[in-house]
Amino acid sequence: MIEEKKPVIIKRWFEAIINTYPADTSGFMKKQKDPFANPVGFTFSQGIEKIVTALLLGEDMATVTESLTDMIKVRAVQNFTPSQAVAFVFTLKKIIREELGGTIEKRHISEALNAFEVKIDELALSSFDIYSQCREQLNEIKVMELKNMTFGLLRQANLVKDLPTEQSGNGELSVKTKRKEGVK
Repeated sequence: MIEEKKPVIIKRWFEAIINTYPADTSGFMKKQKDPFANPVGFTFSQGIEKIVTALLLGEDMATVTESLTDMIKVRAVQNFTPSQAVAFVFTLKKIIREELGGTIEKRHISEALNAFEVKIDELALSSFDIYSQCREQLNEIKVMELKNMTFGLLRQANLVKDLPTEQSGNGELSVKTKRKEGVK
């Protein structure tokens, strides 16, 4: 039953995700089909297709991890709260129920639909994990950039100096730095 509605479900889910962006951005994402001009829209379009197909085929959630990760990475670097970043996963349930409408009761598919929705819930939980990992990586990058910038400023102010290059026990070369005398 859901298989018959797959193209409509994919289209509606894409639109629901894109509509979480400002109007000018969402309009661009909907119209621009070139993956190089619109990498975000392309990432979502491809990810949605793979996720819905995997859910319909009853594949293991591990098969959609890459697509889901790509989608969550995009939202993790944008100004979304964690709940806003992953809420799009839950909209799939609503879209499917709306598309199936009264057919759920007529054809007695509520058990199958519940099993399908459990898979969507698993997808949502994975989304939270992925989002957390992405934000942690972003924060680590920011900390490293701040450290590098601070070190560069200290070097420019002539408050640190490089010591001769040494070879460590594991064969790696390293430059040691130390504070100049008289600097606290």
